[in-house]
Amino acid sequence: MSSTIIYWFRHDLRLNDLPALHAASALGDVIPVFIYDSQLGGDWKLGGASQWWLHNSLNRLKASIEHQGGRLLLRSGETVAELQKLLFETGASHIVASRQYQPWSEDLERAVATMATDNASQFKRYAGTLLFEPDAVTTGAGTPFKVFTPFWRACLKAAQPDMPKPVPSLHFPHQWPPSETLDDWSLLPTDPNWAEGWDTLWDPGELGAQKSLAAFLDERVYHYSEGRDIPSGPHTSRLSPSLKFGEISPRQVWWAAQQCKHENPQSSAAIDKFLSEIGWREFCNQLVAQFPAMPDRAFNPKFDYFPWGSNSEHLRAWQRGQTGYPIVDAGMRELWHTGFMHNRVRMIVASFLTKHLLIHWRLGEQWFWDTLLDADLASNACSWQWVGGSGADASPYFRIFNPIAQGEKFDKQGRYTRQWVPELANLPDNYLHKPWEAPALTLAASGVELGKTYPHPIVDHKEAREAALGAYGTLKALTG
Repeated sequence: MSSTIIYWFRHDLRLNDLPALHAASALGDVIPVFIYDSQLGGDWKLGGASQWWLHNSLNRLKASIEHQGGRLLLRSGETVAELQKLLFETGASHIVASRQYQPWSEDLERAVATMATDNASQFKRYAGTLLFEPDAVTTGAGTPFKVFTPFWRACLKAAQPDMPKPVPSLHFPHQWPPSETLDDWSLLPTDPNWAEGWDTLWDPGELGAQKSLAAFLDERVYHYSEGRDIPSGPHTSRLSPSLKFGEISPRQVWWAAQQCKHENPQSSAAIDKFLSEIGWREFCNQLVAQFPAMPDRAFNPKFDYFPWGSNSEHLRAWQRGQTGYPIVDAGMRELWHTGFMHNRVRMIVASFLTKHLLIHWRLGEQWFWDTLLDADLASNACSWQWVGGSGADASPYFRIFNPIAQGEKFDKQGRYTRQWVPELANLPDNYLHKPWEAPALTLAASGVELGKTYPHPIVDHKEAREAALGAYGTLKALTG
């Protein structure tokens, strides 16, 4: 008789290039299961936007497994307890999963291993989430890298990642334990349905991820180096939600990019730049694996003394896209309406929150966690700390993005800003990013009434910049 194997899906919602699934298929009949543990991660349990993506991604995975002749079991509850129930129901000899790297993952996997042993079973985990395991790329002294550029340089000198694996030949049992349904979990918003229209913007699931990668490498990558900073342009991959949920592996991205370079050598520089963004994801995961407090605590302990402000009205204005700075407001509104924000604009809005409003980076991190479809814990934490000045390889605190200059540089014609801040759509380009400087007649002719149709700036840029530099000076005086 064939052994029964429980395959525990986590953030690896695909069938291609899944080493753990290959291992499970070689051991026996596979029972795939996804457990929705609503309490896992504590403060970092899945945010609302991520729940929308998860629902749709699991629907696609379920269909793919059914096409193979199997089923995807859905269970909810405490993870270890639900896996134990499945062992009792199936007599499975193994639980197999992909390794994960969130701050709680090691303890969870250790608990699953202990439970499996106590129940005459085994727990096996395999790499498959990253190009390089967190402890595989270190400095010459054997310590984790704390600066991105030498980290990525070391990665590029290391042995190339293995080639992606195809979908394994899967065998399934004749009898199946009971399953919940996705509708039981109420992951989709209903009252109100703030995700209305997202299904026309996004295509969650493994096939959608593969299509996005192919379209990017076939068309958009050639202008990536210069175009990736232009928020109105179609020059980015938009793969981050798929990578976050493991619908596509970084190895698939890596090798598809290498093939594109081979076939089109003129694309090499742009592809290398694109792959460095995959490298940033690797760097962030390595950091959080080594420093698990990073989502909650400043990597640079000096910032424990930073005099953060607590103006709730300013925070709310930032969240709603009502700061009076058009490029900032455009980004925050894009986020709310689409679950996504262009990366250049992410840096602008993050700098504005932490350095113009002096609001703690954790509050921005938490807002992104709930509203971003690609809210990856490691990338979210490291990127916010990078902008705020407290992270590894951080942007210097005295580097304060000027939201006016940023808008004028990266949205010269205002296509992005006019899309998301339509009340300013009729302003001339030279006033679009600083409407308060427009003459009264220009404002009137454009249908803009500051303070009514669009807010006055909630802070003055020059004054806010001086306040931020002053706060940083206080920090240096406190810590030396």
